[in-house]
Amino acid sequence: MSHALRIARGRFGRVALLDMDRPLVRHAHPHCHVLLKVEGADTQFQVGDRIARLTDESAVLINAWEPHAYEHDTEQPKTVILALYIEPQWLGLFRPNWAVSNAPDFFNCSVGAITQEIRRLTQLLASTMVHAPQDERVHEDLLGRLMIAVIERFTSWRGLPNSIRSLANSHLTDFRIQKAVRLIQQAPGEIGDMNMLARDVGLSRAHFFRLFETNMGVSPRVFLNVHRLEHAVNQIVESDETFAAIGEKLGFSVPAHFSRFFHDHAGSSPSVFRRVTRLNERI
Repeated sequence: MSHALRIARGRFGRVALLDMDRPLVRHAHPHCHVLLKVEGADTQFQVGDRIARLTDESAVLINAWEPHAYEHDTEQPKTVILALYIEPQWLGLFRPNWAVSNAPDFFNCSVGAITQEIRRLTQLLASTMVHAPQDERVHEDLLGRLMIAVIERFTSWRGLPNSIRSLANSHLTDFRIQKAVRLIQQAPGEIGDMNMLARDVGLSRAHFFRLFETNMGVSPRVFLNVHRLEHAVNQIVESDETFAAIGEKLGFSVPAHFSRFFHDHAGSSPSVFRRVTRLNERI
């Protein structure tokens, strides 16, 4: 059973050390997302319509909102993966134009050959998360060095826009899709019927789905699940609410359905996710 070995959270976003032996459903994240192998079998992800191999020599690189799925070979041993979900505002502290890391074309490719330095920093960060889970300062320092190495190797960062305004103006969204996005962001647990959401914004179901994916790069269902997952992560870590209560707020009337949703998207059960994240809070 796949589960989280360690979770680190901070202003950088989050880093998950995952021990994986089961697939993850097609999903997306609002962050740029980097996957690095720590140990175990070579494995692969489907990124868009492409297969991206994750090995000792390669990283999988996923842009914000890019649909992807984990494809584990059940005949192979587990794979320990360092999964990075990085906040653009934090990257902007290194270089201002890195704050556009949530752009849909931040990474040039979905898979690339890593350097010895990226490999070394991956192993060092994973080891530190295991042996010193409370040392948030060291985690952030190592993550910063790792992301600098990744960005300099896999992005055309010198050509990125320096202005958030220029990025925003290049991604103007249809006003009806803007309304749907607001409704999902404000209360993802109240969105259960996509037909009703389409009617609420004044579109037929077919037109709504086409227009949403054209504007946002993902289907409305994937977009909704992204916000369900991010709300779930925050509530699991920051509150003591039961998982049943968290799931109910997010539209899951059956607790087991919420647990399966979370495991299929985050690679860990809610209980393990909460436990390993709170290792960081112990003295």
